[in-house]
Amino acid sequence: VLPEVGTEEIEKAMKNHPHYNTPLEGKNRGRGIAVGFRSQAGGTGSSATLNVNSNGTVNLITGSIDLSGTRLSLAMQAAEILGINAEDINPSVVDTDSVGWTGGTGGSRITFDTGLAVISAAYEIIKQMSQRAAILWEAKHEDIEFENGIFSFGNDSYTFKELSGKLMATGGPITCSASDTQGGLGPIVAGNIIDVEVDLETGKVDIIRCTAFIDAGTAMQPAYVDGQVQGATVQGIGWALNEEFFYTPDGTIANSTLLDYRMPTTLDLPMIDSVIVEVPNPRHPFGVRGVGEAPIIPPLAAIANAISNATNVRMTNLPLTPSSILKTLNKI
Repeated sequence: VLPEVGTEEIEKAMKNHPHYNTPLEGKNRGRGIAVGFRSQAGGTGSSATLNVNSNGTVNLITGSIDLSGTRLSLAMQAAEILGINAEDINPSVVDTDSVGWTGGTGGSRITFDTGLAVISAAYEIIKQMSQRAAILWEAKHEDIEFENGIFSFGNDSYTFKELSGKLMATGGPITCSASDTQGGLGPIVAGNIIDVEVDLETGKVDIIRCTAFIDAGTAMQPAYVDGQVQGATVQGIGWALNEEFFYTPDGTIANSTLLDYRMPTTLDLPMIDSVIVEVPNPRHPFGVRGVGEAPIIPPLAAIANAISNATNVRMTNLPLTPSSILKTLNKI
């Protein structure tokens, strides 16, 4: 049984979108719709370390390579727990010998999996800083309250920054580390509405409009989510239409460079419109999901459906090259 995921919400967003409801006009044009699903990788584990500086900033150290802006998403999670601005978190990526065990960066897992380690370390920071505040107020640390970046005891209070400046007088600097191994990070659903125009003489397919939908759980940084969705959608379009290896009789790859391995460029594509649907992931405190890979999946089926809508023939093999389309149309 799948945990809560936004399949119905994606479908509703697609049906209500102007792209779906705008008639498609023009000769040999077709519209295709598809929804794709991907399970998210997990269980490899991540670690994080937080250092509190005397000026109220915090150094965040992880071993998760930043492939997609994850330094910011991890900093935002630490800042949310600590009640400070994300600008006050200084994220850095070090080699994995310098932090606790950290699995590879992949499977759309970093914002979720490494984020959980960051959150755990941040809560430990709050615990230790509460103990320091208790020393200053000569109180029990369990009587110290913390909310929105403020430590308080009765009528007295310190901001996170103020208390950071008093750490050396109460026992020295604070460094906290945490690790997390979370299996089954939650499913991801993405959808596409794609319009194409097929040249029946050459078999060439032009993408004339593309709208991509993603259930991001909680979009911590929407602009980054947009970029991930657009990039992954373009990869899916390349997979559908162009990308293919050719082999010589002895098994050597014949098109081993980007000069002859055809990938789509900005000249081949319209602007990819992205729509973010947010159905929080119940397995993460902030509801996040990975978004980097699921949008690769639906373009293949959406484009095949669009070609079928335009030509009344069903394509069954990838890539959907001009020659394969002409063969299916019995033109060659």
